[in-house]
Amino acid sequence: MTHSRRPSGPALAPILLAALLGGAARAAEIVGGRAAEPHSRPYMVSLQRRGFPGGHFCGGTLIHPRFVLTAAHCLRDMNPLLVSVVLGVHDLQASEPTQQRFSVARLFENNYDPEENLNDVLLLQLDRPATLNDQVAVAQLPEQNQVVPQDTRCLAMGWGRLGTREPLPRVLQELNVTVVTFLCRPHNLCTFVPRRRAGICFGDSGGPLICNGVLQGVDSFVIRACATTHHPDFFARVSLYVDWIRSVLAGAEGAGPQRRHQMEAEVSET
Repeated sequence: MTHSRRPSGPALAPILLAALLGGAARAAEIVGGRAAEPHSRPYMVSLQRRGFPGGHFCGGTLIHPRFVLTAAHCLRDMNPLLVSVVLGVHDLQASEPTQQRFSVARLFENNYDPEENLNDVLLLQLDRPATLNDQVAVAQLPEQNQVVPQDTRCLAMGWGRLGTREPLPRVLQELNVTVVTFLCRPHNLCTFVPRRRAGICFGDSGGPLICNGVLQGVDSFVIRACATTHHPDFFARVSLYVDWIRSVLAGAEGAGPQRRHQMEAEVSET
């Protein structure tokens, strides 16, 4: 590892992190990873621009037949009517019979702060329920405020570029990462790949961090550049938002047909 020394005083870490965050970049691709086994991550979602070939721009995680969890910054400057939510994907350039496509019916944020990169989570309600099968399944949520200990091995994944100047991959990539605490913040879960240049990078935020089979993080940002070997990768810590997520799901499930129609119409006003 390159982090041979941690900040020596409790006040130093926030100051140093604030300076580093000036160079924060949106998280993204998988650098130094490997191709995933086709459809072995059935909760993985591709968010795509309608009408654009190869329009993948962010990842996401299916957490309910009608809800996807992604990063709030993914749709910050985008009309949700132009977004296609695609499930059952492995190869972005193939017409796979496993794929299911949806529109966004409604968005739910939770006090997202783009200046501080805080609360970078977003729930997308789909226009209809997904059909669950071997290629499309929901991820398991953690318990509220569940802590992921340092040195936990996790799995990050995405379809972003294989390096800052490398091409996009056709198929889903994944990478084994380790949870670390150096330079991290309470609202984030941070990961690092020791002894080699690997990690998440630009272009594919919103994807999941899976630890022991549980969705613990949402790809959020990196410091300065991808896979620097000096800084960890930052994920929104999903366990902080479980009560909120469950309240949104419960509200949607309790809505009658007329209310659901009203909710879906709200997207056109976003």
